[in-house]
Amino acid sequence: MPPDTDTGLTPFTLQCHMTGMNKIKTICVYCGSSPGTNPRFIEAAAAFGKILAESGIRLVYGGGSNGLMGAVANGVLDHGGSVTGIIPEFLNSRERMLTRVQELVVTPDMHERKRLMFERSDAFVALPGGIGTLEELVEQMTWQQLGRHSKPILLANIDAFWEPLLALMTHMRATQFIRPGMGVDILKAERVEDILPRIRAAAANVPDEAMQMAPEVARRL
Repeated sequence: MPPDTDTGLTPFTLQCHMTGMNKIKTICVYCGSSPGTNPRFIEAAAAFGKILAESGIRLVYGGGSNGLMGAVANGVLDHGGSVTGIIPEFLNSRERMLTRVQELVVTPDMHERKRLMFERSDAFVALPGGIGTLEELVEQMTWQQLGRHSKPILLANIDAFWEPLLALMTHMRATQFIRPGMGVDILKAERVEDILPRIRAAAANVPDEAMQMAPEVARRL
């Protein structure tokens, strides 16, 4: 088929791209509540927030105002976008919840926070962060590996931040702790502007029903 004159895509590819665009209405971002030592981390978080706002995609995140969490949320809000913050009550003072978001959900514990973040999101992006970020990311990777969902998961590999994790996963495959057929389809982007196109392309290839997890299953997990 000849390519579309405006986009350069074939009609089939364009249809898939538009399908992916339509599927992604909310993105959950996992990231640090600290700024880290590299100024590019904060810059990337703010830039991605701007992209989400301009693309009409709601941000779902951990509800804090500090570090990369605050940068991505404020990046969305400063450019007219929408944000859902979900924070457990005991972290209110430590992470200083961002009260200017359109929707702020305070949960009784971390389990409820993570369940709601999953249910309200069409895809997951991990910006640089610490143990909490890693734990949330790995949980989604585990659920995907076990076939509980097929929502896109992407590592925002800013200045190669996630390379040690990627190397560990390669080692796990080599030692057969990640066996053939039990892999995890992890997307990766070094540039902020590549994040959304890669998520949309991945979503276009996933049946709608595979993007979901039954609420009772999420509660059990």
